[in-house]
Amino acid sequence: MKILVVDDDLMTRTLLEGVLSAYAQIQCCVDGKEAVDACQSALDRGEPFDLICMDLLMPVMGGIEALRIIRQEEEKRGRLRPHGAKVVITTASDDGETISQAFRESCDAYVVKPIDTEQLIDVVHCLFPIEELTA
Repeated sequence: MKILVVDDDLMTRTLLEGVLSAYAQIQCCVDGKEAVDACQSALDRGEPFDLICMDLLMPVMGGIEALRIIRQEEEKRGRLRPHGAKVVITTASDDGETISQAFRESCDAYVVKPIDTEQLIDVVHCLFPIEELTA
């Protein structure tokens, strides 16, 4: 399994990498533009990400715009939902409109910071059967 962690905050990236490295190979990006580039490269290699944990408020390109582009790139390559990457938004915003917008852009889950590691692990287990996590 391959996971992309996208957050401009080093502490959050480190936390997510520490929690999720038990399940997969982790790559980190600091903004939405880097995430889009990483996803396009992975798709081009035929090695797409299985899970993306993405912040919303980042410099250069925010998470909503990045998610929209990533979903478009997956669609261009025939990777339609539910076969595309599972996307968990990890952000400090608990505003109802922001949450609704994230789901309209096809996120799969939403975790509000500060990140509760048990909650994050529960979300990952809901998105992936245990067999996929240990493969």
